[in-house]
Amino acid sequence: MSLKDDLILLLKPYYFVNILLSLSYLAAKKLPFVCSILFPTASPQCELDTRESEILFFLLIVVVIRTKKAGSVTMINYLTSSFMYNKVANLILWFYADIRLGIGYGILFILFGMLLPEPTYSGPENVVYFRTAAGLEEELERDKRITWLVVFYTVWNPSCTNFAPTFAKLSAQYVLDNLKFGKIDVGRYPDAAKKYNISDSSMSHQLPTVILFKGGKEVTRRPAADNRGKLIKFFFS
Repeated sequence: MSLKDDLILLLKPYYFVNILLSLSYLAAKKLPFVCSILFPTASPQCELDTRESEILFFLLIVVVIRTKKAGSVTMINYLTSSFMYNKVANLILWFYADIRLGIGYGILFILFGMLLPEPTYSGPENVVYFRTAAGLEEELERDKRITWLVVFYTVWNPSCTNFAPTFAKLSAQYVLDNLKFGKIDVGRYPDAAKKYNISDSSMSHQLPTVILFKGGKEVTRRPAADNRGKLIKFFFS
């Protein structure tokens, strides 16, 4: 995705509102007019104290580490991976300043989370969605002349969400009679994760997993494991 596409996406309510929520406390502290209204008794009034600076510095470290592990390769990926940590840190800061402000921010946090879900890819795709491991196995055996590229994913994993548009575009551009694209949600259908040895835990580094099947058999996957069973780091771009 180009920088121009990223900038256009930022105009969508989900990104715009989440950026505001992520910067809300720092902006309130640095804007004199807002600061004097919200923090009339704070000392120093419009400056971050030691505890607030420590919280923001810890947030910066967490965001850098987590986005690096998630393999964020674009501005949008980076922002999406960091929103939750930014909002939790802001929630702590607002409660630290005033419990009433914390409650108000928490209500906005929950409300916007319910009303503004992350935008999903809505362009063309040619993907077959499987519901069970048995359904996938049946399709692989039905016609072994077909090569399948199958993504094992969960809807809550940021890396899976980031990869979804790329896979959809590939499927629309390269699908053939003997090359097809499939997906299976291992969060909803854990039997598929178990069958293909994919961890679907919240700490898993195997999501998404892309497996290439030829002749009904797996021939390669990403991320792959070495001969000791250790995962080889791989970022989907």
